Amino acid sequence: MTSQENKIGQIYILPRAIRTVARAVALQSYGVINLAPRNFLEAVNRLVCKDSDYGIKVATSAEGLVLELSLIIEYGLRIKSVSDSVAESVKFNVEKTMGIPVQRVDVHVRGLRISNAD
Repeated sequence: MTSQENKIGQIYILPRAIRTVARAVALQSYGVINLAPRNFLEAVNRLVCKDSDYGIKVATSAEGLVLELSLIIEYGLRIKSVSDSVAESVKFNVEKTMGIPVQRVDVHVRGLRISNAD
């Protein structure tokens, strides 16, 4: 949980809210097909609970947030270009929406998929 102090009181932001913003931005980015589970336990949890809360890890540090994204990218695109674009978009939008500095965004490409078989 992240908290911020202002003159009226404190604001608490849960990691789930940060994951929701990061997920929406990542899925709107060009070349991203879907998010992927980070490990076996997350994959099993996804099948059992049908929860959309997978593929993004949020950690806090003294300098700001550290986000870790696991993506499935469209086959045929430059992986580095897509991952750099996603990282910059997520960093910008999370900082803008939440008002918390983002120290680092790590992008892990877990797979490639052909979206249109034409």
